[in-house]
Amino acid sequence: MNPSSPILVTGSPRSGTTWVGKMIAASSIVGYIWEPFNLSHRPGVCGAEFPYWFTHVSEKNEAPFYEHLKHTLSFRYGLHRELRALRSIRDVWRMIKQYRQVTQFRRVHRRPLMKDPCALFSAEWLAKRFNMQVVIMIRHPMAFACSMDVLKWPFPFLHLLKQPLLMETHLHPFEGEIQEYATHTHSIMDQALLAWRLFYHTIHTFKNQHPTWIFVRQEDLAKAPLEGFEALYTQLGLPFTETVRQIIVRHTRQGNPRGFPGAKTIIRDSRATIATWKARYSKDERTRMKASVEDISRFFYSDSDW
Repeated sequence: MNPSSPILVTGSPRSGTTWVGKMIAASSIVGYIWEPFNLSHRPGVCGAEFPYWFTHVSEKNEAPFYEHLKHTLSFRYGLHRELRALRSIRDVWRMIKQYRQVTQFRRVHRRPLMKDPCALFSAEWLAKRFNMQVVIMIRHPMAFACSMDVLKWPFPFLHLLKQPLLMETHLHPFEGEIQEYATHTHSIMDQALLAWRLFYHTIHTFKNQHPTWIFVRQEDLAKAPLEGFEALYTQLGLPFTETVRQIIVRHTRQGNPRGFPGAKTIIRDSRATIATWKARYSKDERTRMKASVEDISRFFYSDSDW
């Protein structure tokens, strides 16, 4: 792998992609790009207009997206697009900050790092088209579901059904379940558990088909962050400097806030975050939830992880 290749950090939502992306971006040779596949991304950062959450891009439908993502990964800021989208003083200050940062990244030839869980279903296309080095984060189903439950985030199953290529390529075994959840009301927890199965069925397929990709369990990094990130830096061809080491220690050490399942901060006692979901649900609830995902979760987690 070319050491200047762009890096993609993806996985399911709430899988630690932000934490891991920021820790990799502690490297002075990396430039961080936030979620161009997210429907709320700024047009200056990426001019592509994605029609759905978790858009699946392949060679069959790449035309509206390829050039825009090429510019994003080349750190070329769309100033005119951003100017047309300004609605407030806050937008103006954000534009100035982003323009300066992106221009600086391009000037000093930073290595692009795109952090984007919304790009999971497009990871194969991104890897092929842009020679990206792919890091996929894995998270326990209960940690994922607990975060969704705490935040009360409904899952957009209809956005999946509206993408025939996605359904045909990755999600065809679940078409009936997705149709049911897209048209009838279900609890946030049940939605989260089905969403986890969709994401991790796809991740399991990727793991079998792409041996050069990097797959990391969030829990393993949280238990031993220094060792885990040093190994990850080595795999990505990045220097693990003393400055990087200090940043990782500061963001993961004991004594930091424990956080809660839906917290956004990345400064935490990483070891204390591993099983915060256990205190929220009874043993009977965990048993039921385990049974609903075990067809997929058994590839990533053993009984002792429950």
